[in-house]
Amino acid sequence: MLSGGRGTRLRPLTHTIAKQLIPVANKPILYYVMRHIRDVGIRDVAVVVSPETGQQVRDALSKLSPDVPLTYIVQDQPKGLAHAVLISREFLGNDPFVMYLGDNLIGGGIQAFVEAFRAGDSDALILLKEVPDARMFGVAAVDSNGRVVRLIEKPTEPPSHLALVGIYVFGPAIHQAIAAITPSRRGELEITDAIQRLLDTGRSVRSFTLDGWWLDAGKKDDLLEANRVVLDEWTVRQIDGEVDAESVVTGRVIVETGAQIRRSRVRGPSSIGAGALIEDTFIGPYTSVGQGCTVSNSALEHCVLLDAVRVEGVGRMEDSVIGRNAVVRRLSRDHQSLRLMIGDDAEVLL
Repeated sequence: MLSGGRGTRLRPLTHTIAKQLIPVANKPILYYVMRHIRDVGIRDVAVVVSPETGQQVRDALSKLSPDVPLTYIVQDQPKGLAHAVLISREFLGNDPFVMYLGDNLIGGGIQAFVEAFRAGDSDALILLKEVPDARMFGVAAVDSNGRVVRLIEKPTEPPSHLALVGIYVFGPAIHQAIAAITPSRRGELEITDAIQRLLDTGRSVRSFTLDGWWLDAGKKDDLLEANRVVLDEWTVRQIDGEVDAESVVTGRVIVETGAQIRRSRVRGPSSIGAGALIEDTFIGPYTSVGQGCTVSNSALEHCVLLDAVRVEGVGRMEDSVIGRNAVVRRLSRDHQSLRLMIGDDAEVLL
């Protein structure tokens, strides 16, 4: 599993937190990745981390997956996905392996994908998803039998609408392919170049097309969409916190232990984290409120609040992502909606 990278498209949030730990429906993205890995029976897992955020990832995974032994491999610089495989060579040995980019969110898991590799005789299986505009992705051209013919990285004229999702299964031949490639123009060892090397040397590379959804939570709007989809599809009503007699909680809402809802309305799907305090507030659908947040005299809809955020008297706020420990409070009575993306430890006075 790859959990490095700098997450530049999600700054300022990723100045202080690994992109893979950004919460979706109040769970880090890595939570869903590890769940998919466990569901296919994989118990020997290496996590490639960066020096900057490696300890954050270690701390998070120790809580998310205490039952799965993990090996951590530090990638000193972002030298590419194929480089991550290269530095993991000793761990991988000659066994087939799943390579899973830790910032991917897919519906349905990887069970059918892994079984397709086990049932076939290919040297690599790549997961693809049909997208309307493939110019911003690695793109695969495949034949009528699902065999990959060639790969192109972010083409101006894509040969297909099939984008690489970022989840692969490789046999040991990939190591020879990586050893034979050179860094790309951006100075990285590209996994697409290694897969193309397999094709050029007559190896078999097959494709598997994802039927369900795929979300790359790499930008603010993508993160909000990921939060919406996950809340909509996976939320089950669970009220473990306190809801007073003057409050109404409607639909599929999670209220974690220690959370308090007072004189408020919460409409699902939504999630209220442990220790949060919601007072005189409306929490609308598709909103995640992190642990230890305080929200008062406000209305939130389609928002993501990370841990320990304080929102006071803002009227209505929508389509917003608020970083940890940030404070948003209104100093004047203006009922216009707010649209914000705020990093950790910020304070916004309105």
